[in-house]
Amino acid sequence: MREWLRWPVLRQLLGSDPLGRGQAARSAATDREHARTEDADAVVGSVCPYCAVGCAQRVFVRDGAVTQIEGDPDSPVSRGRLCPKGSASRSLVTSPDRQRRVAYRRPHGTEWEELDLDTAVDMIADRVIRTRDETWQETDSDGTRLRRTMGIASLGGATLDNEENYLMKKLYTALGALQIENQARI
Repeated sequence: MREWLRWPVLRQLLGSDPLGRGQAARSAATDREHARTEDADAVVGSVCPYCAVGCAQRVFVRDGAVTQIEGDPDSPVSRGRLCPKGSASRSLVTSPDRQRRVAYRRPHGTEWEELDLDTAVDMIADRVIRTRDETWQETDSDGTRLRRTMGIASLGGATLDNEENYLMKKLYTALGALQIENQARI
């Protein structure tokens, strides 16, 4: 085909569609385009991590990487809609600025160092146990049994769901903490 016959105006005029729509208006570049969601290996249900509304998301994954996040139209909460922050939540997992290693700064230190995850988890567990032991109150001054610690508290975030809040409540109660709260008020 001669190059000048590929011009969109001529294709529209010479094409079979009298109104000049359809294939005549398409370019080769348009034909190569496709939705990011078409190539997904899996679609995983999730919840937006921002506010306490709990909008449902559909996370499209290809080769183990998130390729797109959209609102879930089956959600009774958001009916497929996401706010600008929810729509941009893909950047939480795909941003090159995302921290992917444990960073630790020792007390009175001026530099950050990287720790492996097992070491960091062990450090957290040791500190929780030590704090509980140091602040444990078996009884008060009158001998009334307390069995509590005032050295541990929890404030759950607004994006935690009921199941996560339930498990956190069970954990902190088992530790003897009394000051357990979450932000979910909706």
